[in-house]
Amino acid sequence: MLDLLVRGVRAVGSDALVDVHVDGGTIVALEPASGAPAQARSVVDGGGSLLCPPYVEPHVHLDTVLTAGEPRWNESGTLWEGIACWSERKQSLTHDDVLERAEEVLRWYVSNGVLHVRSHVDVTDPELVALGALLELRDRVRGVVELQLVAFPQEGICSFPSGLELLEEAARRGVDVIGAIPHFEDTREDGVRSLELAVDVAQRHGLSVDAHCDEIDDEQSRFSEVLAMLALRSGLREKVTASHTTAMGSYAPAYTYKLQRLLLRSGINLVCNPLVNLHLQGRFDGYPKRRGLTQVKEMLSAGVNVAFGHDDVMDPWYPLGTADPVLVAHVGAHATQMMAPHEIAECVRMVSDRAAKVLGLGDAYGVRVGAPASFLLLPAADPLDVVRRLVRPSHVVAHGRVVVERAPVVARLEWPGSAAQDVDLVRARDAPLATWRR
Repeated sequence: MLDLLVRGVRAVGSDALVDVHVDGGTIVALEPASGAPAQARSVVDGGGSLLCPPYVEPHVHLDTVLTAGEPRWNESGTLWEGIACWSERKQSLTHDDVLERAEEVLRWYVSNGVLHVRSHVDVTDPELVALGALLELRDRVRGVVELQLVAFPQEGICSFPSGLELLEEAARRGVDVIGAIPHFEDTREDGVRSLELAVDVAQRHGLSVDAHCDEIDDEQSRFSEVLAMLALRSGLREKVTASHTTAMGSYAPAYTYKLQRLLLRSGINLVCNPLVNLHLQGRFDGYPKRRGLTQVKEMLSAGVNVAFGHDDVMDPWYPLGTADPVLVAHVGAHATQMMAPHEIAECVRMVSDRAAKVLGLGDAYGVRVGAPASFLLLPAADPLDVVRRLVRPSHVVAHGRVVVERAPVVARLEWPGSAAQDVDLVRARDAPLATWRR
């Protein structure tokens, strides 16, 4: 007898209904839908929903979530004041404080269909309080959500006292990824050196690299090329990610053409964070104001892998956020002018399989026989419909267990000339609350 049978679902791009057979946490069969008696301990009626792999969050800061306004608000809305606010807030961090806030937002993520998360954690703290809490959380939630941790030197590797030693200690304690922030270092030379050090630490510990890179409206900030060169020459290649790269929004076409070639040769990934960088960037501009985003459409066309991330959830850099990857895709489609149907579908890929590539998930990701039984049911017609209506999953399955179930919501509408009726409005949303079972 199977552990789980999911009946009557559709793969993206197909009208054929299939049944998903799950046993031992693995997809053991994908067969044409059948009305045969169920031979399973649990049965889910998919009702023609889309069958999709889980969403992937390639860039968030779980240590800072839910701290907006503490100890003060970021009144200028700049990256720099955000860093200053966080520097003040982290003086009062405790293990339980970080653990409770981060786990709460992980619950939101799972409810929204995210089962893989890469979180940066500030290691410019001599006590490494947040790191200790998130290492514990990573183990605690492993049965539902896979959490990767990036040792992120928020205040610099070279510019912060003992920055390199703290990065090394984070690697010894078991982080998955090494980070950097070259544009925040005191000088350009320190910025280059910080990337060299990050790559060296990652190589010696067998880790990946994910650097906050060129998150500034300065056409002279060109650390992406340095990181790509190091990825290429070190052999780390696709294990390296440049996050933000908002300075690309200010690069001249001639330099962009040269950079595209290097990025493609290096195998590096890019992560764009449309919600947060639309808010943070352009703050020093008059008019016209820059969008402050990397060149998403152009880099995709050149063959570079690009993903979308949420980045911040109610913290000193961004006062909003619901940990919803579909909202990120929705805003990203607008901000990058990717509005043709195939481009909107690509925006969904940037919070799913393209983001999975950033995390290096490989065969552990996808909906196919032999893969882990982690997937979503989306009550929608296609990816465009998902983005248009901001559709949330009706079911989230993690390692063969249904961990989220959400009932549809309809509205009672009184309309002239007709009796009151329950309708699914154009912007109908699913129930706002869901269960998350560990």
